[in-house]
Amino acid sequence: MSLNRQIQKQKPHKYVISKPIDNFFSDIYRVYKFVFRFFKEAFLPPFEFQEIVRQCFEIGYKSLALISLTGFITGIVFAKQSRPSLAEFGATSWLPSLVSIAIIRALAPLVTALIVAGKVGSNIGAELGSMKVTEQIDAMEVSATNPFKFLVVTRVIATTFMVPLLVLYTGFIGMIGGFLNIHANEQTSFTTFFENAFESISFLDIFSSIFKSIVFGFTVGVTGCYQGYHASNGTQGVGKAANTSVVISMFLIFIEEMIIVQIVNAIRPS
Repeated sequence: MSLNRQIQKQKPHKYVISKPIDNFFSDIYRVYKFVFRFFKEAFLPPFEFQEIVRQCFEIGYKSLALISLTGFITGIVFAKQSRPSLAEFGATSWLPSLVSIAIIRALAPLVTALIVAGKVGSNIGAELGSMKVTEQIDAMEVSATNPFKFLVVTRVIATTFMVPLLVLYTGFIGMIGGFLNIHANEQTSFTTFFENAFESISFLDIFSSIFKSIVFGFTVGVTGCYQGYHASNGTQGVGKAANTSVVISMFLIFIEEMIIVQIVNAIRPS
């Protein structure tokens, strides 16, 4: 009897250990099916062009104010913080090149993606989560509308398309901020600043920045839509979907940044 009781006590422990593992692989499978369905639905008619344009406006235009302020401050702060280190070696003339390399290669894509993840990703997760828990998505299916194509595909396409444009804008605003700081201290002219800045920038730098922004935009869109589309448990589930969208998006953005940087550095000519 004592042996049977010990076996029964051990079974719940095995179940507790295996359940998180089962849930982890189940979540991976559901994400795989979600992404696969997106690529399937994205290339099948009807195409929701009007909704895509509306989402591009919501994601792009309404994020300009925050991105403008953040990009401008980023350029000023980076130039200001880099000056003392270069001044020790009498190399302040390298500031335009240093600012351009830092902003175009890393800061513009990363800062923009994090802002979009926080602002847009949470909004998508909360919006779709609210529609899910109030059964609006089910109502769309009953009315012969494909909710996945109308709600998910349009938003993912919009984030994938708009984030690269926002990255280019952030890079330009960041460079303007860096120029103003350098001009105020070194009296560098506008023409001289940008000539020195773009001497250190190659086509690979611009291509890698745009490629990263495409990946980041797709990640933010898919994560927000997945969390909102599978929300449950009422208003609590809506809040959880919005919060999880931001956390997972930012985590994946840093992982993708690390991987892409390693690949770009591997193919960069020495």
